[in-house]
Amino acid sequence: MRKATLRRETTETKVEMTLNLDCQEPVNIETGIGFFDHMLTLFARHSRISLEVKVEGDLDVDSHHTVEDVGIVLGQCIQEALGDKARINRYGTSFVPMDESLGMVSLDLSGRSYLVFDAVFDNPTLGSFDTELTEEFFQALAFNTQMNLHLKILYGKNTHHKIEALFKAAGRALREAITENPEIQGVNSTKGML
Repeated sequence: MRKATLRRETTETKVEMTLNLDCQEPVNIETGIGFFDHMLTLFARHSRISLEVKVEGDLDVDSHHTVEDVGIVLGQCIQEALGDKARINRYGTSFVPMDESLGMVSLDLSGRSYLVFDAVFDNPTLGSFDTELTEEFFQALAFNTQMNLHLKILYGKNTHHKIEALFKAAGRALREAITENPEIQGVNSTKGML
């Protein structure tokens, strides 16, 4: 099975994570940031992966270090679990509506890190979550998974809905990309590696 368990400890955070790309349970998220827990749970459910996350972070400062470090470790876990990336689709794209908002995510597990983030949030906080950290999370995820990641809100008003659409679309795009395709022989690249 394609799985990984990693622990990352700094003076700011301690992140423990277990991920399984081929199993949907369990999903247990404990970051200390309610809205972020909700988004990570949505991401896991829509990507149909098992994800267990436990974080002790310096939330007395703010939520930045916790959110960014979870993105780092999640990216590293996905990268490790994918191994040589043989037979995976490699690409994934998803459009997800969330009431009045529409989010799009397109990604390529290319081995090259790049983020395009096109979203504006009018509400600066949702609970204890700073909404500008949405981009920081996806930046850390893209660079540590070594993928091209494009996220865009096509339209919408409600900040919660916009961010939720992006997390759901990211999960669904990831599921498409990591799915093993029996029609693909070896790695889906003319270079012979990803």
